[in-house]
Amino acid sequence: MGGRFVDTNVLLYLASGDHRKADRAEAVLAQGGTISVQVLNEIANVLRRKMRMSWPETYVFLGTIRALLQVEPVTQATHETGLRVSERYGLSIYDAMIVSAALTAGCDTLLSEDMQDGLVVDDRMRIVNPFGES
Repeated sequence: MGGRFVDTNVLLYLASGDHRKADRAEAVLAQGGTISVQVLNEIANVLRRKMRMSWPETYVFLGTIRALLQVEPVTQATHETGLRVSERYGLSIYDAMIVSAALTAGCDTLLSEDMQDGLVVDDRMRIVNPFGES
C-alpha cells in the first residue's frame, strides 16, 4: 500500500516559533499522509498545556490536521502490536503505539524527529527524520 505516517512532533512545529521547521512541517502536511487518534490527543495536550492555546484555537488546529490527513483509530490490535514493537525495538510504549498505527495503516514511511532515523521496522517501514540533512 505505501504511504507516510506523520508523528506528533512534526505537526507541532506548525504552531511553533521555529520558522524553518514550521515551513518543513507545512510542506509535509501539504503532501498528505496518515496520523492516529493518539497523535491528535498528544497535539491537543501540548497545545493546551505547553503552548497555552485557547480551546477555540485548539479545535481549529486539530480540525485543520484532520481535514488534511487520514486518521487511523487506535484499537486493541494496535495496542498489542505496539507492545511487540516496544519489546523488539526498545522503543517507548508511546512511540511504539505510533509505529504500530503506522504499520496498521500500511505506511512504508514514518516521519518523526524523535525516533531513530533510518530504523526499518518489520522489514516494511522506515523511520525518517524530515528535518534531517538531505
